[in-house]
Amino acid sequence: MGYIYLAGAIVAEVIATSFLKLTSGERVVWWAFPIVVVGYIAAFSLLSLSLGRGVPLGTAYGIWAGMGVALVAGVSWLVFGETLTIGQLVGIALIIAGVALVELTGEHGAATASGLSAPAALPKA
Repeated sequence: MGYIYLAGAIVAEVIATSFLKLTSGERVVWWAFPIVVVGYIAAFSLLSLSLGRGVPLGTAYGIWAGMGVALVAGVSWLVFGETLTIGQLVGIALIIAGVALVELTGEHGAATASGLSAPAALPKA
């Protein structure tokens, strides 16, 4: 269920960021502001819910940020007619590969093969 919340967080963030384009420039679209605000609130709320359902923070943030960059670049290209250079496409591919590498090689809660483990939990207030 955590990854479903994470997918929702990605969609909400991509919508909010895409509409952010309409809130700047010479011709501001005022009705876009509430979509941006609600989108970011939804994105962070859903991201928090995914963490609460056991998705590791590093994995969740990596997927959220990486997919957000890739999808917003795609939306910018499709909707706003912005260019995507070969360098940008290679960068997006590297982001996706990096996120996949983090996810696929993670032990999710166990000590890593290198012997490094997480520090002790923070004390409760």
